[in-house]
Amino acid sequence: MSYGRYGSSVGRLPKEAFRPSAIFIGLVALLAVSGWMAWAGFGDAQFNVFLFVAAGWTISLCLHEYSHALVAFKGGDDDIAHRGYLTLNPLKYSHPLLSIVLPLVFVILGGIGLPGGAVWVNHGAIRSKLVDSLISFAGPAMNLVLAILLVLPFTFGLDDGSHPVFFAGLAFLAYLQLMASVLNFVPMPGVDGGNLIYPWLSPQWQRGFNHMAPWGMLILIALLWSPVISGYFFELVDWLAGLIGLPTGQAGDGLRLFRFWNRDAYY
Repeated sequence: MSYGRYGSSVGRLPKEAFRPSAIFIGLVALLAVSGWMAWAGFGDAQFNVFLFVAAGWTISLCLHEYSHALVAFKGGDDDIAHRGYLTLNPLKYSHPLLSIVLPLVFVILGGIGLPGGAVWVNHGAIRSKLVDSLISFAGPAMNLVLAILLVLPFTFGLDDGSHPVFFAGLAFLAYLQLMASVLNFVPMPGVDGGNLIYPWLSPQWQRGFNHMAPWGMLILIALLWSPVISGYFFELVDWLAGLIGLPTGQAGDGLRLFRFWNRDAYY
C-alpha cells in the first residue's frame, strides 16, 4: 500500500466499480480446475500443484490489496473505487509488477511468500488515525485469515491420506499466506507494518519514514538473504504454523511438487 495526498475525484460510482473483474473470476476458475485435477490425480501431479498454488497465491494477492482498498473506501477515500481497486483486477494496481509479478517470481524461485502492494490511498481523506492504521492492518490480516481457512481441512481431519498431492499443495499455499502475513507485519517503512504505525509518528519521524519507504521492500528482501535472519524468520513461521495446526511437512512436500521443473526433488 502506498501513501498519497491529493484531491478527490468523487462522483457517482457505477456498479462496475464493485464487480469482480473477469481476470479475477478466471483465476478462481483456474484454482478450482487445477485443485480438482490435483485431487483426482488427473494429468501431471506437479504441474497441477504449480497451477493450483500459483492461482491461489495470485488470488490472495488480489484479496490482500482489496482489503486495503475496501477499508480505505469505508474510511473516506472514494477515489479508491474510481481507480478500480474494488474490482479485484490486478491490472488496476498502480504497480502490477510489485503487487503480482514480483511476489510470483519469489514464490517460483525461492518458495517465499513475499508481500506485494501498490494500492494508492488518499490518506488526507481518511477520517481518523485509527482508520488509517486499520487500512494497513487489513492486508496482512487477510493473509492470516486465508492461512487459517486453508488449514481448516487439516483441523477437521479431512486429509485421510487418499489425496496427498492436493493436500500437499493446500498446505504449501497456507504456508505462503502465513509467511506473507509475518513479512507484512514487519514495522519497516514501505511495508504494511510500517504504514500501520505511520499515522501515529511525529512529523519529523514521518519525514524520515517517507525517505526510507521506497527502499523498505528492497531492505526486507536483502535481510532475507542473510542465513541468520532467514533462519530466525522461518523458525517464527514454523512456530506460528504449529499454533494454527498447519502441517509444515506437507507444506514442504507441496513446495517440492510446486517446482515441477525439478522433478528429482520430489520423485
